[in-house]
Amino acid sequence: MNNRIEFKKERDLGAIITDTFAFIRENWKDYFLTVFKIIGPVLLVGATIIVFAMVSYSGTIKGIMNLNQSEPDPSEIMGNMFGMFGWLFLMFVVFGIVYTLLAEVSLYYIKSHIENNGVANFQEVKDNTYANIWKFVGLGVLSILMMIVAYVLCVLPIVYIMIVLSLAMPIMVFENKSVGDTISHCFTLIKGEWWNTFGVVLVIGILVSMLSFVFSIPSLIYQLISMGVSFTNEDPTAILGILEDPIYLVLNLFSYFGKFLFYSVTLVASAFVYFDLNEQKNFTGTFEKIESLGSDDSQ
Repeated sequence: MNNRIEFKKERDLGAIITDTFAFIRENWKDYFLTVFKIIGPVLLVGATIIVFAMVSYSGTIKGIMNLNQSEPDPSEIMGNMFGMFGWLFLMFVVFGIVYTLLAEVSLYYIKSHIENNGVANFQEVKDNTYANIWKFVGLGVLSILMMIVAYVLCVLPIVYIMIVLSLAMPIMVFENKSVGDTISHCFTLIKGEWWNTFGVVLVIGILVSMLSFVFSIPSLIYQLISMGVSFTNEDPTAILGILEDPIYLVLNLFSYFGKFLFYSVTLVASAFVYFDLNEQKNFTGTFEKIESLGSDDSQ
């Protein structure tokens, strides 16, 4: 079935949101199958690291809370601290890789979907994802550095930079630009349209956060129940036992996968925002339609 949505046209906020969910609804099976085929192994590594990080955190905090109850062993405490921060750092790195790959797969899937008349080519998406991963890593590092500088200056600059850089990944994919040219083109494309883009990003962010929260509800309920039981225990470290509870860990992994899936909504929406701005500035889709009509008339 050819479920083709036209990307290269202007849209208002309502149309962007509607078409974002329409695209995912109509292509969810092929889209998520493509995502998990390419990212699945790294995603499982990330889930494993979450488990070890939570267990390590629980053990470290228990050790610190027991200092007054027994003779402390400084070397053991330092070892636990280094272990905990090691897992957290590893989790940060793997998460960065996971979300970078997800951004690549999502946007290259859309690009293939457009170029192949509504049917994305898996091998094409996979090859583009692996071939350009270092470009995306470089873009991510540069974006983070820019936001750090903006944060040091003031709150307002970082908000401005975040909205501008929300166009970076779509520009890199759909225009195949270098990292430097991508950043430069972000400012060019958003000129005069920052507030409109901010409104779209804000609304999409709120919607995705609300939908993602649904996946966190089971773990939150279980956590509240477990905390109520733990408060009756005289051992002050008993409340930390939930971080090693298999049920709680499984529920957190469920939340992790759910939020991961809903991040796709943000990425698909960013593609619609990019094409909307590009059409306003460059009329790319309009010119392509005119050329298509001209070629049809000449045949």
